Amino acid sequence: MGNTQKATNGGRAATRAVALVGPAGTGKTSLAEALLFASGMTNRQGSVEAGSSIGDASPEARARGSSTEMNLYHLDYMGDRFALIDVPGGPGFAVDGLAALQSVDLALVVIDPAPERAILAEPMLRRLDRLGIPHALFVNKIEHARAGSLRELIAQLQPMSREPLALRQIPIREGDEITGYVDLALERAYRYRPGKESERTEIPGELLAREKEERTHLLETLADFDDALLEALLMDQEPDQDLVLRDLAVDTAQNKVVPVLLGSALSDGGVHRLLKMLRHETPPPEATAARLGLEGGSALHVFKIANGGAMGRLALGRVLGAALREGDELVVDGAAERAGSLFLVQGEKTTKLAEARTGDVVAVAKIEGARCGMILGGKGAAGAAAPDYPARNAAVAITTRDRKDDVKLSTALHRLCEEDPALEWNQDDASHETVLRGINVDHLAVVLGRLQRRYGVAVDTRAPGIPYRESIRKAAGARGRHKKQSGGHGQYGDCVIEIRPLERGAGFQFEDRITGGAIPRQYIPAVEAGIRDAMERGPLGFPVVDVAVTLTDGSFHSVDSSELAFRVAGRMAMTEALEKASPFLLEPVAKVAVDTPGGTGSKAGSVLSARRGQILGLSPHPEWSRWERVEALLPESALHRLDAELRSLSQGLAEFSASFDHLAELGGKHADEVIKARSAAAH
Repeated sequence: MGNTQKATNGGRAATRAVALVGPAGTGKTSLAEALLFASGMTNRQGSVEAGSSIGDASPEARARGSSTEMNLYHLDYMGDRFALIDVPGGPGFAVDGLAALQSVDLALVVIDPAPERAILAEPMLRRLDRLGIPHALFVNKIEHARAGSLRELIAQLQPMSREPLALRQIPIREGDEITGYVDLALERAYRYRPGKESERTEIPGELLAREKEERTHLLETLADFDDALLEALLMDQEPDQDLVLRDLAVDTAQNKVVPVLLGSALSDGGVHRLLKMLRHETPPPEATAARLGLEGGSALHVFKIANGGAMGRLALGRVLGAALREGDELVVDGAAERAGSLFLVQGEKTTKLAEARTGDVVAVAKIEGARCGMILGGKGAAGAAAPDYPARNAAVAITTRDRKDDVKLSTALHRLCEEDPALEWNQDDASHETVLRGINVDHLAVVLGRLQRRYGVAVDTRAPGIPYRESIRKAAGARGRHKKQSGGHGQYGDCVIEIRPLERGAGFQFEDRITGGAIPRQYIPAVEAGIRDAMERGPLGFPVVDVAVTLTDGSFHSVDSSELAFRVAGRMAMTEALEKASPFLLEPVAKVAVDTPGGTGSKAGSVLSARRGQILGLSPHPEWSRWERVEALLPESALHRLDAELRSLSQGLAEFSASFDHLAELGGKHADEVIKARSAAAH
């Protein structure tokens, strides 16, 4: 059956790419190690816990005991070649593999057997449905499943999937221990043998009724897409086994059903059967190329940029179409670039390749213009759609501990952001802070560790400054006169202004009502510039907004007046007028939307209310059944660490987006604290 899904190039089967995805802690990297061992690619099974795994070899992953970036592996099994892309499951790190998902042939969603944790798989299942990527489920750690939990697990998962789930196996339980499984398609039973392929055995008598029930359900699911199978069932005939296996392969490849298998990566239970399923049911690279709209020729889908290794800058990607060799031309942003050396990646190790063939996942050197998500070369290779990355809800302001590292910092941040599209940084013009933004606190902690380890730049961090503003309550007037005589030409500038408040969001208005030449026309722009200077830091210590200024009078000296003198005069007048006009503080308020599993929306609303939020509404999620959306207005100062608090009440699933909405008056003790802190910082 496997031959129906193979494509060949140059005498060997084309590499098929499989992504291992799913929640954190489900054992994706351990499963990858088990697949490598079961296929004979390694002579021992690496352990994440013992730090002996091929994947998760970076210092950050070793320190955390979990994946912080994608891992790449390759294996050969029974004449077929596979590339495995192990995608981190942690909310802060899963983004590292999102671009790679677009060019895999099949995604294997690894989950826990506990039904109460099923919901953790929903975001990935929804994403795979949206992208149209064929996928299967592997229930790992099956030895921890309690009696009856598999039925409950499937019942929990089905509403999360657009396609019907096709349970392929049921566990054999002896007392409290799961010792094997029954394959529903083959109607065979197998007993687990740790470290070895499972051994065929008889189906236990007490499971015969359950096996028949579940097999009937599997066949009915497949019959929805095959009239021949449906006719056999209606005639109460036992369908040909080859027909059943063919339907499983075709329906999985066409993303009509989602097979569900079970096993244990740590004991090797069910891993060989999983490899056989991948052989038979993973579609060929041509199907993926068609999904991406590629039409012949050679194309490289770049899904990650890697910096800092011995080979320098590498573009990690998948070859779709004709073979790629060193020196071949690739079109990058309309310009031709020649591919450098090609490498096969196995964990942290690389092996140089003479050429990369259809389906291969490789690292390519010297393509300087390549960026994550690009499709290079090939007919119609315009680029895949950018993944919808989660909101960057964590931010820190960073300063180098050694000022000599300031230049190195910007170069290092540029490279880190190039590698990790979920990371961004900017230099805030108002606060003069370097602000680094990421998915969550864990994400930023790993990035900062990488910044020091790779680039030797140690930084201190603090919460970013909040862009408070100030405005005025009433009209006021003032005169600014700058007069100075110090030998030679003196300085003289004199202006009279009136100020008044504007409605919120109106900004700044300047009006000139000078008559009779009291101030020469050439000096009036200087007065306005001085007024703007004063508005950069008002009486409370913050930039001033929503004020109208009218220049009404003034005087000048035919010799001593200058643009500089009138600029100083304008600043003096504005400073005095603002102090008279009852200044008050404004804080930025964000529009926040929290998406959270059903039943947790009210808790999320309570969290927002406790942070001075104004709840606008709680409603069903517009796209996901059984989820809720809470909308609120929340002071920007209250966004700090909100992500962690929301995730703590939702099994880590709640996400929020925030965008600036308006400025609102801040009074009372909150305003006093802000003003006091600004005053202390100024001194």
